[in-house]
Amino acid sequence: MTTRFKPQSARGFSLIEVLVAVLVLAVGIVGAGAAQVTALKTRHGTGLMSSAVQVAGSLAERMRANSAQMHSGDAANPYLGASYDADGGAPAAPSAMCYAGASCTSAQMAAFDIYEVRQALYDQYPGARLVVCRDGAVWADGARALAWQCAGGPDAPLVIKLGWRARTTGADEPFAPAIVVLVGGAFQ
Repeated sequence: MTTRFKPQSARGFSLIEVLVAVLVLAVGIVGAGAAQVTALKTRHGTGLMSSAVQVAGSLAERMRANSAQMHSGDAANPYLGASYDADGGAPAAPSAMCYAGASCTSAQMAAFDIYEVRQALYDQYPGARLVVCRDGAVWADGARALAWQCAGGPDAPLVIKLGWRARTTGADEPFAPAIVVLVGGAFQ
């Protein structure tokens, strides 16, 4: 007896179904990769923000600790008016390096404090910028952001403004608004 082969209905996937499944998988992988890149950028930005608050807080504490310079009047206060733009290069070293055990005047200590903050900004932040001034209005309503300009009189609070360029901005683009602003109080 001869048995004939009977074709049965095919079970499995057609080529089109396989291609659609591969396309859906590829879209999912690209989406997951994009989410990972966004998460890494956010983590990096958050890390910069966190350490910037620490740098600004450190400068505020140094200012508060150097009461001789803080009470010398605005014109003689070396902290007030301190500014830095990392695009100008590494900061110049002060006349005295006032590490622990060094005998420094309060003015030398202030210069050293400012130098250390500038060096930290230069080392850690892309296109860092720092301004210490008196400012009564740190918020620019027109730009709806923190402002770099200082428009304060002698009774305005002392502020520390710190910022940096995001990786997406070029060196020839203007600075983004200040990112971290500490308003005086305890360090005045």
